Amino acid sequence: MQTNFTPKQLQNPRTAEVEKILRRCVHCGFCTATCPTYVLLGDERDSPRGRIYLMKEMFEQGSKASPQVQHHVDRCLSCLSCMTTCPSGVDYMHLVDHARAHIEDTASRGLRERFARAMLAATVPYPERFRMALRLARFARPFTGLLRRMGLVELVAMLDLAPAGLLRSGHFAGPGTASTSAERRRRVILLAGCAQQVLRPEINDATIRLLARRGVDVEVAPGAGCCGALVHHMGKEAAGVAMARRNIDAWTKVIEKGDPVDAIIINASGCGTTVKDYAHMLAREPKYAERAARIAAMARDVTEFIGSYDMGPPKRWSSLRVAYHSACSMQHGQRIYDEPRKLLRNAGFTVMEVPEGHLCCGSAGSYNILQPAIAAELRDRKVGNIKSVRPDVVATGNIGCLTQLAGGMDIPIAHTVELLDWAYGGPMPRGLEALARHVHDVPEPKPLVAVT
Repeated sequence: MQTNFTPKQLQNPRTAEVEKILRRCVHCGFCTATCPTYVLLGDERDSPRGRIYLMKEMFEQGSKASPQVQHHVDRCLSCLSCMTTCPSGVDYMHLVDHARAHIEDTASRGLRERFARAMLAATVPYPERFRMALRLARFARPFTGLLRRMGLVELVAMLDLAPAGLLRSGHFAGPGTASTSAERRRRVILLAGCAQQVLRPEINDATIRLLARRGVDVEVAPGAGCCGALVHHMGKEAAGVAMARRNIDAWTKVIEKGDPVDAIIINASGCGTTVKDYAHMLAREPKYAERAARIAAMARDVTEFIGSYDMGPPKRWSSLRVAYHSACSMQHGQRIYDEPRKLLRNAGFTVMEVPEGHLCCGSAGSYNILQPAIAAELRDRKVGNIKSVRPDVVATGNIGCLTQLAGGMDIPIAHTVELLDWAYGGPMPRGLEALARHVHDVPEPKPLVAVT
């Protein structure tokens, strides 16, 4: 793609990076076939190619973000399916990140939109605040109809996604160490996360038990928190970088004292994509660049890490048909395809491939709140494809997808590690009680984890 930046503009490292990305685009349009918003809306401006033209014009002119650019970039899911398809290697992920930061700095938004974004940024990344917000949501839910008539669509979407039942507590939230009772082979750090530990704390518990069976100690570092993905993808660049710095500081302290750390384990693929990008996010920060690169290189999705082990035969054999939903951040962001499927098959499950598996379910961080209409269409399309393979249960590796899909279907859904933990002797995942008859059980195993 031809660009028209001035020499003065290119002295800015951010602009120079933008130009480098733009020049790789050859206008081929392959990305349009795999872009969820283009597939739904049919508008060239809602395709990666169309958005690239809009962003190019905005950056070249050095102007404030126009309402048109803001509208169509806001509609982008950052699913990164376009990057998987692109034959030219266009780094769309970082291009749209730059555009979002520019929009956040220069565009004007309405009061309702500003409130929704500020509320998300101030609650979701902080577990205690998020837990309190979900408790308050129960009292607001009876007023959903009124809020919808008032046009408060983002607030309605938040209430629709909030769990109706009581929130659960996990066995181990940290900080501290969950030590294996088996012969210790490795030591890892676990990103405890923010929204996930509130919505489904059992995922962290299942991860720890699964690792303990293979002799792995799990450390949750004091001071670590949200990975920064949610605010980063809303264009709040400074807030995202601050969260990344905090995690790097916390994890570096653990790495530099005590026994060696073999990996940083992440069991939410959206978080994993962001942590693996820390080297890029902090590349121009002298005090953090080297450590950020080290942390990013150590980051592993839990299925990536466990996939390197021989897990042995499962403790429970089942005839369950599992539809595996590969989160966009897993397949497009981290390019992890085979490991989760192989682990599920080795655990005795029959893995079903979902048609249009490359298309997003509509979760995409805060997208299902900020763009609820498009997100609902994508969810319904995904649910229809899942139902077409007639599974007993759905597995996914991302809490956002799990929450999004659970709200649109009556098929039980669980995190991949919950199903694996169940197969290898752990408790039954939440919501799968009706499937117990399909499983050949064994007596409950002895505790595998000691928490300190």
